[in-house]
Amino acid sequence: MSLPVLRVHWFLRRIWTRRPPVSHEYDVIVVGAGHAGCEAALAAARSGLRTALLTMNLDTVGMMSCNPAIGGLAKGQMVREIDALGGEMGKVTDETAIQFRLLNRRKGPAVRSPRAQCDRRLYQLTMKRHVEECPGLVLRAELVEGLVVTEGRIEGVVTSGGTVYRSGAVVLTTGTFLKGLIHMGQMQVSAGRAGEPSAERLSDDFRKLGFTVKRLKTGTPPRINGLTVDLSKLDVQPGDDQVVPFSFSTGRIERPQLCCYITFTNERTHEIIRRNIDRAPLFSGQIKGIGPRYCPSVEDKVMRFPEKSRHQIFLEPEGLTTHEMYCNGISTSIPTDVQEEMVHSIEGLENAVITRYGYAIEYDYVPPTQLKPSLETKVVRGLFHAGQINGTSGYEEAAGQGIIAGINAVRYVRDEEPLVLGRHEAYIGVLIDDLVTKGTEEPYRMFTGRAEYRLLLRSDNADRRLMHYGRKCGLIDDATWQRFEEKCQGIENLKAELRRRRREGRSLFETLKSPEVRLSRLLAEEPELHAHPIPSEVIEEVEVEVKYEGYISRQQHEVERLQALEQQVIPPDVDYWQIPELRREAREKLSRIRPHVLGQAGRISGIGPAELSILRVYLEGRRRLPRLAGDEKTP
Repeated sequence: MSLPVLRVHWFLRRIWTRRPPVSHEYDVIVVGAGHAGCEAALAAARSGLRTALLTMNLDTVGMMSCNPAIGGLAKGQMVREIDALGGEMGKVTDETAIQFRLLNRRKGPAVRSPRAQCDRRLYQLTMKRHVEECPGLVLRAELVEGLVVTEGRIEGVVTSGGTVYRSGAVVLTTGTFLKGLIHMGQMQVSAGRAGEPSAERLSDDFRKLGFTVKRLKTGTPPRINGLTVDLSKLDVQPGDDQVVPFSFSTGRIERPQLCCYITFTNERTHEIIRRNIDRAPLFSGQIKGIGPRYCPSVEDKVMRFPEKSRHQIFLEPEGLTTHEMYCNGISTSIPTDVQEEMVHSIEGLENAVITRYGYAIEYDYVPPTQLKPSLETKVVRGLFHAGQINGTSGYEEAAGQGIIAGINAVRYVRDEEPLVLGRHEAYIGVLIDDLVTKGTEEPYRMFTGRAEYRLLLRSDNADRRLMHYGRKCGLIDDATWQRFEEKCQGIENLKAELRRRRREGRSLFETLKSPEVRLSRLLAEEPELHAHPIPSEVIEEVEVEVKYEGYISRQQHEVERLQALEQQVIPPDVDYWQIPELRREAREKLSRIRPHVLGQAGRISGIGPAELSILRVYLEGRRRLPRLAGDEKTP
């Protein structure tokens, strides 16, 4: 290179290094465009605030990184709750699903949960389109590498190119990208997802700011070419004839559905795994992070449950325009040669061609006891976390946190009280309360059993529980709200008619409580009850509420009894070390978690009735004592 050219390069470099960083101004910035990030950004923008959604790769917005399915036990209820709040996951699922099933249809209404197989690629493209079309929302490819914090308050983020994005609130939804490390046998690759780089610097920023950061692990199974599967050897799992949509705004869905298939591991499969267990990163000591207890890898299942001769595998189609199948049930990080031998030992997969190998991934997360119930961090004001950064697993758990974080980022910027859902109001409320109160040392997954009031938290009534919140936050449009009001009025009208009409000395309301009586039969026998067509959703909800009236009433009374504890606010400046009657363990836990109400304090592990009584007495005494300076009462 000649001397003049060198001087030009030197001159341009000096101009570049001296140039002040580019800066952009927004009200809310969301980092990460997975399921949590999309919901957070859409909620913020639809609330009327200027919002930026920053992500490494625009081709993976809303990507289903693991299985191509939405919903399931408790998860399906959360998707309907997200929809009732004004979120997007349910709508996109209804647009892109290739199979619908209502799980536990023959069981009680508390555990009936919708689930759908989706076209993976179509889901991702549809969610991206919805994000792109949202007014007030800017989607941009950026790698965020630092936080701008001044005097404990977030002011924006810095990207790898030196660009500064300034805002009043920031929502971090980093997924598995914080120092992500992929394991496949002895091979280790720094990545946040297969083929995508990890975010290496943000974790260091967290530690400098005073956050505790830990490691978790999750994994994914191999995918196979469906054309190479012997389907004749497998059990067929078709979709439902009567489809239950996820979104309350979706009408009838009459698309053709694809089938899933079921097969099982066997003793030969288990022997292959046991013979190569020393090469499995999970057992060789190579992986340090803690994995999900309720969705373990296949090698973990084989070693932990030696008495089981087989484990179920669901073969799930990836979409309408591909023959790839997802092998749900054999998540693994064993070497590729062992994966080949393992897959070919399974009935129906003897000649299956693996298109993508399974792998495990370790990543950093920020333990969620460092969050307020609003999902705002306790360390930095205006900074919100949602999704796997909080230690959760699952698309639905991430999206539920995302919409709440987005709503509360808006309310923070507007200096309004945050939206905090109670455990009696939503599975999302149970999820967030569990995270911020109890924390998690392993990837958290929602189950119906985690909810004390699951008969109140049914999938059919999510709109009646939560849509008024979505409307108040500006996320429910007029047409949706009108349909909701018409549904509520239809339910009340039908109940009133059932109470008014009598048969053999009993009201039809009481008659319907008999297990063998169905509302559809009563309507057929009493034409006057449905002079106008009654929507199926109204019939379903009325039948449930009538038949389970006693149980529902009992749970509602229990909720009312406990509301006193939920309404007794604990001031944020309480010094628990100055309450000598509390045990040392109680002082440590209360000081670390800093519960915002007495009810939350009672849900902390190790805090029992005695500690609650001491706290109640202390708070009452504090309320009555005058402040040291002046005569005002403490709040």
